[in-house]
Amino acid sequence: MTVEVRVPTLGESVTEATVATWFKKPGDAVAVDEMLCELETDKVTVEVPAPAAGTLGEIVAAEGDTVGVDALLATLTESAGAAPASTPATEATAAATPAAGGDSTDVMVPTLGESVSEATVSTWFKAVGDAVAQDDMLCELETDKVSVEVPAPVSGTLTEILAPEGSTVDASAKLAVIGGASATAAAPAPAPNAEAAPAAASTGKDIKNAPSAEKILAEKGIDPSQVQGSGRDGRVMKEDALKAVIAPAPVAAPPVAAAAIPRGPVSADDEAREERVKMTRLRQTIAKRLKDSQNTAAMLTTYNEVDMTEVMALRKEYKELFEKKHGVKLGFMSFFTKACCHALKEVPEVNAEIDGTDIVYKNFVHMGIAAGTPTGLVVPVIRDADSMSFAAIEKAIAEKGKRARDGKLSMAEMQGGTFTISNGGVYGSLMSSPILNPPQSGILGMHKIQDRPMAINGQVVIRPMMYLALSYDHRIVDGKGAVTFLVRVKEALEDPRRLLMDL
Repeated sequence: MTVEVRVPTLGESVTEATVATWFKKPGDAVAVDEMLCELETDKVTVEVPAPAAGTLGEIVAAEGDTVGVDALLATLTESAGAAPASTPATEATAAATPAAGGDSTDVMVPTLGESVSEATVSTWFKAVGDAVAQDDMLCELETDKVSVEVPAPVSGTLTEILAPEGSTVDASAKLAVIGGASATAAAPAPAPNAEAAPAAASTGKDIKNAPSAEKILAEKGIDPSQVQGSGRDGRVMKEDALKAVIAPAPVAAPPVAAAAIPRGPVSADDEAREERVKMTRLRQTIAKRLKDSQNTAAMLTTYNEVDMTEVMALRKEYKELFEKKHGVKLGFMSFFTKACCHALKEVPEVNAEIDGTDIVYKNFVHMGIAAGTPTGLVVPVIRDADSMSFAAIEKAIAEKGKRARDGKLSMAEMQGGTFTISNGGVYGSLMSSPILNPPQSGILGMHKIQDRPMAINGQVVIRPMMYLALSYDHRIVDGKGAVTFLVRVKEALEDPRRLLMDL
């Protein structure tokens, strides 16, 4: 029976992806849920598992091809008697089916922590049919707070996967079944991907690196043990592999408009010392979206400055007590988030968007916090920030920031924002004009805090000052509204008590 492998749902507003890497080739045997290929969208990397066990037939979409949602990627010939991993029959009978060669052991969701009732299965590191040793990492779960690794409770053979990648499970759910141990069960079987297996084995670690990273390093002849991993527990991710490949001679990527502007004369000597690197799908889409933002919105920027004396004094007075009680440091971002939420109530058009000939006003604030990562700029969204406390905001920012740096943000976590804050000050920026994050109508740029002489009550005093920049869509936000918004943010930060009294 021929089974089609198609592009999975990519998420809201994402209509296409690029085939980044194939981990199998035609004629290879595959197990159900074994990763076949990896797709790159403008936001995240999506792994495509095998829908059934069998033999990979034709690869329809080659590496580098752009494909739409539900497009045909490949075909595979299903093994006799095999059933897709997600069929109800399999799920219903898995618990009652003993593994060949001995008793079966259920793999359950581990304790997730206080107040955490469910998790999402993010990655399976083993496939059905693989031999596993006790404490081998089987899969990774993501909760709203942390990532949880699930080790094998016994040695044996993984016979069933009941919760495929992307599924949501409760705290008492069964994830998989391990068949009875055998004499060879203590050592895992060779990985089905012959190319990636040597790379994984050579690391000398018990941590399995990302398959895409292993493939890149194997192709370039780089020892994975020499690569510093940025993933959980030092796992080498795709971004780490790409960095290792270009590390000897890092060269900036070509400008966004390079394809449209003819290059000037280049000598043979200069050309020999150049390196041409294809832009990643994420970088191409960032370029396209930002250029579209310039071409579509009537973008304008207004500036102001804020005296950070009171906020810095308040933070200094309470930061130790705050961290002791809430377990997170008190930073400036929570003050700015609160101040923006306060100002957005008074100037709702800055929190709105255009839909055709309609203006859609948002009666809530989903705050985007722009963050730089090794692969590009991402904007994780803190939902309902207007109803959150300072501590909740700081915890959310810390968590989202870590997940962004580790490349673990889901598409859902980067969608639905209504307003964005960008903090260029952490990189030393003194002043800049942030660009809109469409379809939003406003973005606030924060900058470096710098001591400057200021005239206060007729006296020249030194104060810690920060320039603020609000870029807005002039199609729906008038100059008066933009200036009012920025003034309200300034007032709230220069007198933080206003936030407590809703003034």
